[in-house]
Amino acid sequence: MKKIRIAIQKSGRLNEDSLQILKDCGISIDNGKDQLKASSRNFPLEVFYLRNGDIPQYLRDGVVDIAIIGENVLIEKGEDISIAEKLGFSKCKVSLAVPKSVKYKSVTDFEGKRIATSYPNTVKNYLDSKGVKADLHIINGSVEIAPNIGLADAICDIVSSGSTLFKNNLKEVEVMLTSEAVLAVSPQISRERTVLLEDLRFRIQSVLRARQSKYVLLNAPNEKLNEIIALLPGMRSPTVLPLAEEGWSSVHTVINKDKFWEVIQELKKAGAEGILVCPIEKMVL
Repeated sequence: MKKIRIAIQKSGRLNEDSLQILKDCGISIDNGKDQLKASSRNFPLEVFYLRNGDIPQYLRDGVVDIAIIGENVLIEKGEDISIAEKLGFSKCKVSLAVPKSVKYKSVTDFEGKRIATSYPNTVKNYLDSKGVKADLHIINGSVEIAPNIGLADAICDIVSSGSTLFKNNLKEVEVMLTSEAVLAVSPQISRERTVLLEDLRFRIQSVLRARQSKYVLLNAPNEKLNEIIALLPGMRSPTVLPLAEEGWSSVHTVINKDKFWEVIQELKKAGAEGILVCPIEKMVL
């Protein structure tokens, strides 16, 4: 049986998060130290460890069938490559930054300025959409130092926490796009491997839904039961079981973690007691 070939970043945070989601999908990878290729013991999958910037071309050429890659890299180097799934981790921004001492008013301030970046296509397209022309200096590596050594007036780079900009006396002034890890698909993927891709997507979707949800158990007085159930946004409807103590019921449901604290506060006000919260490993709909 053919194996589906997936590319992931060779090292760094995206590498760790990519391996973690495959692990959470029940896929075991036999990879030794410094291996550039590894296989799964329990799923027809081969992993290729590649430089992040090279992955779009490997997808385009059909060397790999799928990849876990930053959306920002696809926007820069692979706009022709389709995205099968957004994965919700490794979130960042691609931003323009200037020295803290610069009084910034608007994007037109970049007219005629020198901008150091590893994302020339992204910067050009953004500035073109604003009617601004700038001189782009392509740098592969740490671009934050460019203004300090007089190489550029500004930079464009990935921003996560903003600490790197702060350390280099820079400030973020324009967010060009937001990005997260995505599952990208080669335009040359075969029909047989597309079937394997759908199997993998099914697992990934189950993991992602679980990551976004919490399993909640609570006790409710029966006279408050309808009011409490009305507050619950469960998958379909909550499970209600009678307790040994007369007049009380146990309610089980799932709550989206983004709304969790707001819902819990409302449940407490409505009379819910003994609220227990549990993580969910997988959620299959």
